[in-house]
Amino acid sequence: MEQKKKPNKLKLLAGYYKPYKGLFFADLFFAILGAAVTLVIPLLVRYIMNSVVDMPVDEAWGIILKIGAGMLLLVVVQFGSRYFITYFGHMMGAYIEHDMRNEIFGHYQKLSFGFYDNQKVGHLLSRITSDLFDISELLHHGPEDIIISVIKLLGAFFILLNVNWKMACICFFIVILMLVYALLYNKRMKSAFKENRARIADINSQIEDSLAGIRVVKSFGNEKKEMEKFARGNERFVAAKRLTYRYMAGYHSGMDAFTTLITVAALISGAFYLTNGTLLAADLVTFLLYINNFTEPVTKLVNFTEQFQNGYSGYDRFLEMMSIAPDIEDAPDALSLNHARGDIRFEDVSFHYGDNQEEVLSHVNLEVKHGDYVALVGSSGAGKTTLCSLIPRFYDVTSGAIYLDGRDIRKIRLKDLRKQIGIVQQDVYLFAGTIMENIRYGNPDASDEEVIRAAKAANAHDFIMAMPEDYDTDIGQRGVKLSGGQKQRLSIARAFLKNPPILIFDEATSALDNESERVVQESLEELAKDRTTFVIAHRLSTIRNAKRILVLTEDGIAEEGTHKELLAKNGVYAALCEAGL
Repeated sequence: MEQKKKPNKLKLLAGYYKPYKGLFFADLFFAILGAAVTLVIPLLVRYIMNSVVDMPVDEAWGIILKIGAGMLLLVVVQFGSRYFITYFGHMMGAYIEHDMRNEIFGHYQKLSFGFYDNQKVGHLLSRITSDLFDISELLHHGPEDIIISVIKLLGAFFILLNVNWKMACICFFIVILMLVYALLYNKRMKSAFKENRARIADINSQIEDSLAGIRVVKSFGNEKKEMEKFARGNERFVAAKRLTYRYMAGYHSGMDAFTTLITVAALISGAFYLTNGTLLAADLVTFLLYINNFTEPVTKLVNFTEQFQNGYSGYDRFLEMMSIAPDIEDAPDALSLNHARGDIRFEDVSFHYGDNQEEVLSHVNLEVKHGDYVALVGSSGAGKTTLCSLIPRFYDVTSGAIYLDGRDIRKIRLKDLRKQIGIVQQDVYLFAGTIMENIRYGNPDASDEEVIRAAKAANAHDFIMAMPEDYDTDIGQRGVKLSGGQKQRLSIARAFLKNPPILIFDEATSALDNESERVVQESLEELAKDRTTFVIAHRLSTIRNAKRILVLTEDGIAEEGTHKELLAKNGVYAALCEAGL
């Protein structure tokens, strides 16, 4: 079997220039123009010193004024060139960074719960921020730095060869040593930079985790413990930085020394050639003026290798993330579904998480008709939440199949499938913003009147109107300004607005006080009317009136019936009730 050829990474990276190729070539043009200007000015100085100063005063002044005007024009050209490559070049980098950020964030949206179960938010955040910034800096500065450096280095070298080839060769030999030295140090810095990135990602993750749970931290008085955890991560970061800075110190001090050495070599050799009459003073001045044009490109090229390492390692991480294929996708023959009736059937369903071969669900068979209200009970770890998570395909079954209205859910477009299902969870997630925005999340196209109707149906309207700015009240990060019951009712209002034929209540009232639970329970029962409903419950009050209760154990569905029927069996359900369900 012929092995598929891997795409060239540099070619893929260069592909991001395509939408901005006009800007890219303009940037290179002005980079070349600016480099050419710096080469021309010392030649004009040499001409003045060698030729103009020996002319009659009147003639010399006229030529000096013309050369001066020409130099001013060159300054204007240099200013314009530098402005263009600084502003428009950086904007090109920003556009590319924007495109890549859209690409990776869109990819994040496609990845399943299984992926996020094994990831830290800080690491994902670093790939979409610092990594992409380094890539955009490489794509902006890289080509122009190479062009400028090559033009200046080769241009200065050939000009200096014409001035005095022996001095040029001496300086060029030192430049080669300088380049080798710099490349050796940059190679050592590569691994240190990668370690820095990993440590920064760890710190980002820890900060995100600590600040997101700041209320838990303060409630337990564990600020000191969090500081200790952060300090350990921060020390590892400093240790990684220490090695990097050691290499950087060697690199920068060596580069400065080589730059000075070239100037010293030019002065000593120039003085020698001046004394034996083989070099003019004007040529020595010209030579010294070109020294900067001779050494600056080397520094820029070596800095480019550092920049390349940063950007390319960031691109490696970008590709690594983009190469993770979503494990839950639409099948090639998946069909759209506008509105489901709500009949659900589990047929010999088994499931285990990832590489863990221990089955959470084993050979489950279950049929739920449209409008049924099914309660799921069982000890922790019995698979209640997992069973419900399989219906919207947050995870895919390991074996068997789940059918919606007689169609395998894997043959329904994922977006259409999830439109049919509303989920109200115990841990409600509300976004930073207003109450109106959070309820409208259930249906982004809903009008204000529809949002208000949904809030009324969820028993949320009264408390919303008592807020400082009613529906326009900002609720803070994750809804911190609201009580648990209020957050639950906003979550229910969101589900009302979505108006799905299938509902999943995942322990939606287990964390509430009795009064809040009563209000929320009323809202849930109103929402559940004429919908296929699955309720995961730890409180007996939420399921006592359910016409169908399923008791899950590690072996699957152990018992089924009403509350009275299951108590009469004196089996698993009765034992759970006795234990305080």
